[in-house]
Amino acid sequence: MKMIDIDRKPIETDVLIMGGGIAGLMAGIRAAGLGASVVIAEKADTRRSGCGATGNDHFMCYIPEVHGSDIGPIFEEYRRSQVGGFSDASLAMRFLRQSFDRVKDWEEWGISMRPWGHWDFSGHAFPGRPCIWLKYAGHNQKAVLTRKAKEMGARIINRLQMTDVITQGGEIVGAIGIGTRKEEPVMKIFRAKCVILATGCGSRLYPPPSPGWLFNTANCPVCTGSGQAIGYRAGARLVNMEFPQRHAGPRYFGRCGKATWIGLYKDPQGRIVGPFVKKADKKLGDITGDIWSSVFTDKHLSGEGPVYMDCSTTSDEDFQYMMWGLVQEGNTGMLDYMAREGIDPRKHMVEFMQYEPFLVGRGIEIDEKGETCIKGLFAAGDPVGNFRADCAGAATYGWIAGESAAGRAGRIRKFQTAEKGPLVEESQDFYGRILERGQGPDWKEANLALQQIMNDYAGVDVRSETVLSAGLKYLGDLKSKVRSTLAADNSHTFMRSLEILDLMECGETVFLAALERKETRALHKRSDYPFTNPLLDSKFLNVRKEGETVRLEWRDKK
Repeated sequence: MKMIDIDRKPIETDVLIMGGGIAGLMAGIRAAGLGASVVIAEKADTRRSGCGATGNDHFMCYIPEVHGSDIGPIFEEYRRSQVGGFSDASLAMRFLRQSFDRVKDWEEWGISMRPWGHWDFSGHAFPGRPCIWLKYAGHNQKAVLTRKAKEMGARIINRLQMTDVITQGGEIVGAIGIGTRKEEPVMKIFRAKCVILATGCGSRLYPPPSPGWLFNTANCPVCTGSGQAIGYRAGARLVNMEFPQRHAGPRYFGRCGKATWIGLYKDPQGRIVGPFVKKADKKLGDITGDIWSSVFTDKHLSGEGPVYMDCSTTSDEDFQYMMWGLVQEGNTGMLDYMAREGIDPRKHMVEFMQYEPFLVGRGIEIDEKGETCIKGLFAAGDPVGNFRADCAGAATYGWIAGESAAGRAGRIRKFQTAEKGPLVEESQDFYGRILERGQGPDWKEANLALQQIMNDYAGVDVRSETVLSAGLKYLGDLKSKVRSTLAADNSHTFMRSLEILDLMECGETVFLAALERKETRALHKRSDYPFTNPLLDSKFLNVRKEGETVRLEWRDKK
């Protein structure tokens, strides 16, 4: 049997960070700044990776000189926002109290947080209520954070896909990764005192706006739920996995940034579809897309659609502000396409749609220090399940997790021999079998099959015990088939194969949690339980593994 090459010399580091997005880089900057040895392992390249790869233009934060000394109204505004519905209050409050410090850090390091010379809050806003989204120039953010991490002494290893953590006695001692720089993949073993999961969101679990075109997704297509899957396999608690999350934007052209657009959502007759604004205004935007996130789908299915973004009444000044913001948000590919095709939003309404479900703010449960229920295992950013604030949340909890991990690592005297555990042998054997197969289904076939099952049996239109149970059975069959027949012939296809295995783990937890939650809430719609159960208003549902046994447990929100 062909064996995967293995680097026999383990890499030792106090803090190993899986993922070099916003959360991972911020964790590395903080941990290295506190004197810990740090490795940031990134599947792609930290200069252009993750959902913040090409920029962002909104950073949620509390700035006392703008908002006043009372944080209460800002906290309430956060909870009403599109990101605040599934968070523990204690985590959200810690984030808000530290958010301005991270804003000041970014500005000092070279990210323009007040490009107009003042703190500019706009978009995602209700009339007459506090604005909590800071407008900033984030097009260069990944390059700046990469440079800062290196300055602080963090070691960045690009083209390294992390696959599992290694535990001994319920504590982290190391991890397994796959180096993909060369044609043939190489297995690498880490000895680590702490690990931070910062692997990004979970894309490619459901069919994208153009089915079959797997990478036409509004989120980073190589963020495939690895943090959630790695944590799940290790025994960490996952939370809120049953709730789909969907973004929206231009139809068929998967791009986030709907709040960057300055206009009004209108139907084909030119009627405004939401009640919040009657005039295009850069300060507010049109928050209808946040509050009534399914408006694009609802109007389409009822025959009253499509729903368009109409910028025809947007002032010239606001329009230029919008176009600048779309660049900072990283939507340059869309802008280039529109210019090439002669599409002018001042003259042409742009149809919007609701995109496919994905995993963001659904996943690993952490405490206020960023730590999971496994000692030495931390998480930050999009893979966290009980807190979400997108880019700002990743920056702030990345910093918190880095600080916590560095503190814990400093109290541990020596590294453990992580390479001696059975997981290393089992992984080497399994990986070798995938690589030795000359023929068989590839990762694309497996990904498409997974998306079909998730869409048809755990989708957003209807769920029930019978439908979910059937889907869980089919997913189990697919998982067995993939593990026994999946073939890869080089580092790239092997990397993609491992992504699919992680996505299937995530899919399993979605089915299990959806079966357990016997009510309808948000986008979790049960036809056999069509009501929202008020007894569950203050409850979260955990999914975790004990060996091969899956545990589902309810707990109070914190």
